[in-house]
Amino acid sequence: MDKGLRMNRRKFLMSAGIAAVGAALPRTSQLFAVEKPPEWRTFELTTRVEIADAAGATRVWLPETLLRETAYQRSLGQRFAAPGGTVELVKSEIDGLGIVSASFPAGVKPVVVLTSQVSTRNIAVDLAHPVHHHHQADSAELQHFLRSTSLMPLDGLVKTTSDKITAGATNDVEKARAIYEWIVDNTFRDPKVRGCGTGDVRWLLQSGDLGGKCADLNALYVALARAAGIPARDAYGIRVVKSELGYKSLGASSEKVSKAQHCRAEVYLKKFGWVPVDPADVRKVVLEEPPGNRPLTDEMVVAARKRLFGSWEMNWVAFNFAHDVKLPGSEGAPVPFFMYPQAEVAGKRRDSLDPDGFHYEITAHEVMASV
Repeated sequence: MDKGLRMNRRKFLMSAGIAAVGAALPRTSQLFAVEKPPEWRTFELTTRVEIADAAGATRVWLPETLLRETAYQRSLGQRFAAPGGTVELVKSEIDGLGIVSASFPAGVKPVVVLTSQVSTRNIAVDLAHPVHHHHQADSAELQHFLRSTSLMPLDGLVKTTSDKITAGATNDVEKARAIYEWIVDNTFRDPKVRGCGTGDVRWLLQSGDLGGKCADLNALYVALARAAGIPARDAYGIRVVKSELGYKSLGASSEKVSKAQHCRAEVYLKKFGWVPVDPADVRKVVLEEPPGNRPLTDEMVVAARKRLFGSWEMNWVAFNFAHDVKLPGSEGAPVPFFMYPQAEVAGKRRDSLDPDGFHYEITAHEVMASV
């Protein structure tokens, strides 16, 4: 239990499961034309939660940045404080999950501050050239990312849809790409959806209304891939700076990033390891890239569609890969995914998307360039 500030720093061990190469390219150029590795960039994120009207014992939970080293991100440490309360960092290694869990007795104004430093670098995988020496994930990890979850069942309509999409594909790369292309062609970004969506895959398919946001569309990708026998995972995180690839819709507009949460996806391909994908951001470019409502044949949409199967621009920071997260000390139901701060007052869960009932602020800025 930690009642003050704590800084954890760990030496970075390169355990990349995929080959990283430069992805900061001309908007419509070839993806793999850069020879030198991309540089690491360091960002500092600060999350501050204050419950102004707390009447009773209060608990607050904040997502920490990804606690697993990857080819695209490494944690440099964190410090956190909860004056008048108690606070600890609870971890789940397989999901890279870190939960800063704070509790306050009645009569104490709940304030929690978390500051994290993290380095990221752009990542791309050349799917034309297998990576013969990539880091092999162990069988337990792969099985973990093949399981069903409360909102991502793998049977019934999900399995039937996956089978139809992948019919005729002869290997995992072809299946993974077929699912990606199907989502880009058949879904749409719905601006009316709250936050990033709920990730309820069964409802999405049963309703026939394939509209949603990133936590819906990329969860659909993950579920369809898992139903096809391919390990896949959602990566929940937040955009931290503007895009350097020319996409106004795919970056943060200021240092205040409280509403810049974004879910991505990864798929595990046998000859390549973990491969980044993001069909939801293709649909975001379609809807939101100025002047808006671009057709799939638009030059910027075509470029994004090519780039986002196998590549991420890392102006975004990952939090975790977790589903059905039980919040430490809570008597309430698990949250389907942990991307927003959460709080309970007198045992009642606050709505994390209601700024009047639960206010928090997240800021992000670049500290320096690191190599």
